[in-house]
Amino acid sequence: MRIDIITVVPELLESPLNHSIVGRAKAKGLVEIYIHNPRDKYGKGPRKQVDDYCYGGDAGMVLMCEPIFKMIEELTSQRKYDEIIFMTPDGEQFSQSMANELSLKENIIILCGHYKGVDHRIREHLITKEITVGDYVLSGGEIPAAIVADALVRLIPGALTDETSALSDSFQDDLLSPPVYTRPASFNGWDVPEVLLCGDPKKIQAWQDEQALERTARLRPNLLKKLEGKQN
Repeated sequence: MRIDIITVVPELLESPLNHSIVGRAKAKGLVEIYIHNPRDKYGKGPRKQVDDYCYGGDAGMVLMCEPIFKMIEELTSQRKYDEIIFMTPDGEQFSQSMANELSLKENIIILCGHYKGVDHRIREHLITKEITVGDYVLSGGEIPAAIVADALVRLIPGALTDETSALSDSFQDDLLSPPVYTRPASFNGWDVPEVLLCGDPKKIQAWQDEQALERTARLRPNLLKKLEGKQN
C-alpha cells in the first residue's frame, strides 16, 4: 500500500508516522508513506505562497487552487490512485468499516486541509472522498490524516504481530471490545474475573460477548441501534 499525504505543515506528521506499528510496517516494506509540501515546488512568488484571502470577505485564509492542483497532478501522472481524500470537518464520519474498506486500496492520496480549508474547486473536481474524524474543528488536517493512516496500516496483513488482534478491536463488529486483563491474576486486591482463568474457550467467549454487549449498551447505545438496523 502507498499513502501520499499533501500538507503545508509536514512536521506535524513526522512522529506519528515513523514510530510504533506504522513505523514497523514501513520498515517491513508493507506500506510506503510519502509526505509532500506543495509550498516547496508550487508555492507562488518569493515567499512560496500557498494560501490567500477568501472571496466574499470571510475571515481566514484558504489554500489556493494552483499549488494543490499541481501537486495532485504530479502524483496522479506517476500512478493511478484509488482515492484522493480530503480531511475536512464537514466530511463523512471516519469509522472502522471505512478503515477496513480503505485498507484494501493500493494507492491513496490524503490532502490535509489547513487555515480555512481549500478552494472549493479542488473539492469539486479532484477529491473523490471527504472524511472527518469528528464533529469538531482542528487547526489542520494533519492529525486526522495521521489517524486515518494509522487505522489503515494496522489492518495490513503483517503489520501486527498477531494478525487476529485487529479482528477483536472495538467497532469491528459494531460493538465495543470486552475488558482485557494480564498478569498478575490478583493485584492490590483487584482480581481478574475467574472465567478468564478457567481455560474453557466457550465459556470465555460467552463472557466476552456478554461484556461487549453490556459495555456497548451502557457507553455507546447508538452502536446497538446501528447493529439492530443491519440485522433487520
